[in-house]
Order: sequence, then C-alpha cells, then structure tokens
Amino acid sequence: MPNITLTFANEINTSVQVGDTAYYSVVSTVGGFSTSSSITEIGPISSIDRSAKQIICNPSIIISTTTPPGGSFVLFSKDNRANMSSPLGYYAQAKFKNDSTVKGEMFSAACEVFESSK
Repeated sequence: MPNITLTFANEINTSVQVGDTAYYSVVSTVGGFSTSSSITEIGPISSIDRSAKQIICNPSIIISTTTPPGGSFVLFSKDNRANMSSPLGYYAQAKFKNDSTVKGEMFSAACEVFESSK
C-alpha cells in the first residue's frame, strides 16, 4: 500500500519516534468547543523529517488507507514492548540523620519516580 505523508504547520513533537503508531481525529466545533467523535489509526510511522515537518506512515496493516482531512488532530502512541521503562542502572541513596538531642521516630519515607522525556 502507498505511504501516507503528513505535513504539519508546527514543529513535530520531540517524543515521536519511528515505529510509533499515528492516529487522527476529525475536530469539529460545537457551541464554541472543539470536539471529536472517533480516533482512526493511520499506521506505524516509518520516517520523520523534522526540518520539513513531515511524518511518513506505512499503513500496510490497516484495511482502509484514508489520509486525514485538513485540520484533523494527529496523535501517536508508543509500543509498550519497546518503551517500557524502569530505573535499571540508576539508584538513589538517602541518609536520615537526627541532629536533635531528643529521641525522634520516623514513621515513613517515600519516593516518587517517573519516566522523563527522551
């Protein structure tokens, strides 16, 4: 099947990678609000040209190959198998010290970890 080339007016999101899956949703205005009804899969992203602001999708696995109409909202998703993240190789070390002369008791300690943008 032929490739679908998407050209954007704005910069392409820096998180988009080859292998991600592209989707689109037709946006309409109702009562002053932008709404969309459904999300349609375009296909896997096979090439990204950031200087030309273009993404090329290869919709070989999709039955219908319709190019998104102008003004559509384009989004992407990542493959969970390739982009699972865990802090392998990274560690943190904490030292709790009570400088008081009075006995202290700590009930809990917590840490929040998240994946940063790549």
